[in-house]
Amino acid sequence: MNYFLSLAIALFVYMTCWYLVAVRLKRNDIADIAWGLGFVLLSWISYVWSPTPTMAGLAVSVLVSVWGIRLASHIYVRNRKKGEDYRYLAWRKEWGRWFYLRSYVQIFMLQGILLYLVVFPVLYMNYYRTEQALSLLDITGFFVWLCGFIFESVSDWQLKRFIENPVNKRKIMTQGLWRLSRHPNYFGEVMQWWGIFLYAVAVPNGLVTIIGPVTITVLILFVSGVPLLERKYMGRADYEAYKKQTSIFFPLPPRAA
Repeated sequence: MNYFLSLAIALFVYMTCWYLVAVRLKRNDIADIAWGLGFVLLSWISYVWSPTPTMAGLAVSVLVSVWGIRLASHIYVRNRKKGEDYRYLAWRKEWGRWFYLRSYVQIFMLQGILLYLVVFPVLYMNYYRTEQALSLLDITGFFVWLCGFIFESVSDWQLKRFIENPVNKRKIMTQGLWRLSRHPNYFGEVMQWWGIFLYAVAVPNGLVTIIGPVTITVLILFVSGVPLLERKYMGRADYEAYKKQTSIFFPLPPRAA
């Protein structure tokens, strides 16, 4: 069977299994945990199924695993003592009798499609790359990924500590990396996938894999990341003041009040 089709089928089965778990637990927000772990699964399957496994493929699979497991663990710990995330809870009420079908199609299957597009540079590189030695482009990709990982993990940790402090209840996080960007964790996530892309771009016709980092960039900047949070806090006086001083995405020094 075709390599890319086989990976798509594996992902379809994976997302369907998570959907069944979500139905059982009555929590569609476990799709957020499935997201990170799905990248880990597909990266390693593609590496094992690769015609010529390479050092670059191994390195990328490890990087994706570090990112995906950290993200899934972070979301699990954040949500385990809470009810279903407000976004999924709103859909549960809005979709009514079509809830189960729309959950399967619009949450789990759609997320699977997007996951496949984002991880495509890894799949493509594992299939077509034959060069064993790591190149300067690979090393550059690693450092881009590392900078992104630091940004995402540190900003998540800073936000977690801020929220856990009762003194900060109903306050806006404006410290640490959040002083440089209103969404430093999202910036870090996007940066990591551009780093992964650099591993694939040198493969013959590798520019086609730009669909991966472009997809995650568009998703976060214009669809499900930044816009949702910006709308959530829209109109709050403290957040409006924060917006005037702080870059929305790229880390920059705060503007004068």
